[in-house]
Amino acid sequence: MKLRHLVILGVVLVNLFLAALFLDLFRYKRIPTSWLHLNHASSSDVIVESDTTSKSNAHGQNRKPNRLINEKSPYLLQHAYNPVNWYPWGSEAFEKAKKEDKPIFLSIGYSTCHWCHVMERESFSDPKVAAIMNEHFVSIKVDREERPDVDTIYMAAVMTMTGSGGWPLTAFVTPDLKPFYGGTYFPPEDKWGRPGLKTLLRGIADAWKNRRGEVLRSSESLTQLIQAQSHTEAGKGVSLSEETLKKGFQQYASQFDSDDGGFGSAPKFPRSHSLSFLLRYWKKSQDPKALEMVEKTLQEMAKGGMYDHIGGGFHRYSTDPQWRVPHFEKMLYDQTILAKTYLEAYQVTKKDEYARIAREIFDYVLRDMTGPEGGFYSAEDADSAPDPKHPDEKSEGAFYLWTKSEVSKILGKEEAETFSYRYGVQPNGNTPFDPHGEFTGKNILYEAHSLEETAEKFGKSVEEAGLTLLDAKMKLFATRSKRLRPHLDDKILADWNGLMISSLAFGSRVLNEPKYRQAAEKAADFILSTLVTKEGRLLHRYRKGEAALAGTIEDYAFFIHGLFDLYEATFDSRYLEWAKRLAATMVQLFWDEKNGGFFFTADDAEKLLFRPRELYDGAIPSGNSVAALDLIRVGRLTMEKEFEGKAEVLMKTFSGEISNTPMAYPQLLIALDFALGPSKEIVIAGTPDDPATGAMVREVFGRFLPNKVVALRLPGEEGERLSTLVPFAKLQVPLGGKATAYVCENYVCNLPTTDLEKMITLLEEK
Repeated sequence: MKLRHLVILGVVLVNLFLAALFLDLFRYKRIPTSWLHLNHASSSDVIVESDTTSKSNAHGQNRKPNRLINEKSPYLLQHAYNPVNWYPWGSEAFEKAKKEDKPIFLSIGYSTCHWCHVMERESFSDPKVAAIMNEHFVSIKVDREERPDVDTIYMAAVMTMTGSGGWPLTAFVTPDLKPFYGGTYFPPEDKWGRPGLKTLLRGIADAWKNRRGEVLRSSESLTQLIQAQSHTEAGKGVSLSEETLKKGFQQYASQFDSDDGGFGSAPKFPRSHSLSFLLRYWKKSQDPKALEMVEKTLQEMAKGGMYDHIGGGFHRYSTDPQWRVPHFEKMLYDQTILAKTYLEAYQVTKKDEYARIAREIFDYVLRDMTGPEGGFYSAEDADSAPDPKHPDEKSEGAFYLWTKSEVSKILGKEEAETFSYRYGVQPNGNTPFDPHGEFTGKNILYEAHSLEETAEKFGKSVEEAGLTLLDAKMKLFATRSKRLRPHLDDKILADWNGLMISSLAFGSRVLNEPKYRQAAEKAADFILSTLVTKEGRLLHRYRKGEAALAGTIEDYAFFIHGLFDLYEATFDSRYLEWAKRLAATMVQLFWDEKNGGFFFTADDAEKLLFRPRELYDGAIPSGNSVAALDLIRVGRLTMEKEFEGKAEVLMKTFSGEISNTPMAYPQLLIALDFALGPSKEIVIAGTPDDPATGAMVREVFGRFLPNKVVALRLPGEEGERLSTLVPFAKLQVPLGGKATAYVCENYVCNLPTTDLEKMITLLEEK
């Protein structure tokens, strides 16, 4: 029997076992056993709350800090005054559970998670709930963004038990850290025939006391299952080819929403690395459907309320098919991936609207998400307080919403009418979907009419209408800036910063904008000086002067990705040196010698239940997918064949999963497309201040050439330094003292040329 069949059978058995285990408990509480799968908050339901360090709570209790008060995580600090006797993840909590023979109540979330906020307010701030937890459990709180390794394991357990997952993640765990039951959000009381947290806590405590053997057998079975799910043997007899890319395209096409863009039904997520794959497929196949899906989706997202038309940047996702009503949280990783896709679309189409969106994303990040040291913050909340007199009374999107009267007062009648027509502002509000009644009478800005329609409506030229709207936006931005801002999660994470460095560096070339390159350099230098140990190891998180936590595969893969793009933006060899050095370290620490691919954690990291390996490209790409592309790019430029060899083994390892459902792995398909080729190695030999050298560089980055590596061969010492990293560039020097382009394909080079038009012809050859 194949492994996946054993896993499926095991899942069924574990669920039956759990149902039997808790049947009597829930019957005793008169709660239907049909609700064993609990109330799962979606992993996308993310809203941040402010730092709750006041001395009283909603239950009228004076509060004293618990152990979380000494942590750096904004999420843990939000729970630092709960009456729950919280512990951070660590040996102190584990030893207490063993000594007192108590199960562990494990709660995992992050500071921009709406249902985490709700559960904190409803349950963890309630002394009655806390009393049950403190008596019967050792309670551990984990920030999933600080400890993605812990989150990965226990999310796998909950998804195996229930078929779905999300945050807050709630898991019941034995003292030796084996999960035996779990879910996501639980209300404090029984509701709609579903068990509340109090009922569940008492039931689990009773099972631990009176049915211990069954609980332990459940934990053993579940642990074996999630270990098996993480185990993938090297693919046998499955070949990845251009047919794999075609199948991925066809799967996307089958789910494409031709009316509103995106894939599937609401809620709709950007996941724009899918669009970046489709752009590559279009370039290879010239199938117009691929480009059509990309453009339709990018245009509809940018028109909708998911885009911040006043301040730039994208919200987390859309709750409706038309991208009208967003979940208002802003995540750094969404800005990075979306900006790059819009830049690539601009390279393909030369449509200014795509360049404008990318610029506005970058300007938002540099204005509101960048620390003084140069690192980029993690997220902004969806909730904020509409009334400054009541800063703790928050609601979804308050910072971003407008009433018609407010717009008219700020802009004046004539300008307000123009703006309202363009952005859909209505006297009674404009939200078509308001499940929680938070948007009554309010307007979420979206492009209800085009600029051309607006100009015609008000008898203006397009240019005049554009200037009117720009003036209106500036006035509204000034007003909005005086509102209470959403909470900012100011952690600086190496992995997400690597993605932002990559996009800014790429954007600096595509848009010919030095300030984006400078921001990328400052961030990279900060990471290198602060989050790299003296042994050359990456750390994961920086906050308030503390760099800590061992880097995961995502930290290495994403930061290498950023360093490589930064090298191509600056041609400063030290960034390429670091990319190569960290790539070697990544292979040394994370490579699975037995089966291939990368483990999520290093070989000397904290020992958890098992070392997971992840490939699925979700809201952000997986570490394995980005690492595959890193190894190909670094190997191609440095001629280190073992790097590309590892990438090939990685793809063979996961070839079964990829070939079955390629659309689940768009970032890996991007790496596969590069590996299959054609790809180009480009060396430009010249001096940086020579206009001819600059013109050649601009032409290279001005067109959509995703499968390329680029080096600049400078004269003198810097050129020799590059030659130690890029051996084939050693003899590639300027001809006759003129800027010279060497365009190669798979190390087979065309004749060098000093003619710009000839270089362009070589770049466009397939």
